[in-house]
Amino acid sequence: MEIERKFLIRSLPENLDQYPFHLIEQGYLNTDPVVRVRREDDAFYLTYKGKGFLAREEYNLPLNAEAYTHLIAKADGNIITKKRYLIPLEDTSLTVELDVFSAPFAPLILAEVEFESLAQAQAFLPPGWFGEDVTEKREYSNSYLSRKGINI
Repeated sequence: MEIERKFLIRSLPENLDQYPFHLIEQGYLNTDPVVRVRREDDAFYLTYKGKGFLAREEYNLPLNAEAYTHLIAKADGNIITKKRYLIPLEDTSLTVELDVFSAPFAPLILAEVEFESLAQAQAFLPPGWFGEDVTEKREYSNSYLSRKGINI
């Protein structure tokens, strides 16, 4: 089960380049249900996601580079590329996954925070550099962006 909240960003944290990051490329084979292929640095995955925004089922299966290359060529719509920074939140065990999108989605920047429980997610108080909570707004989901593009 994936439990996460998603936020726009009011301002970027200082010294962003000091944090570890991943380079991500992903495409969608289907958006209802969500079936995605992703390259994260040198790792490759096929992901199934159930319905929902705050909480939903998620299953990741490893792929090899050849299978990924074959499947990404079959993706519908836009291929999404982004740089994902991993920023620990002080005084918590939580990590912000800060996604800085490349063209054609730039200058979109979103923060995602994953939680152990619904109660933890609902009690979360975002730091001041976070903007609007867009967890329930489908136009900020990657699967929507892959089909429609940025209309925000």
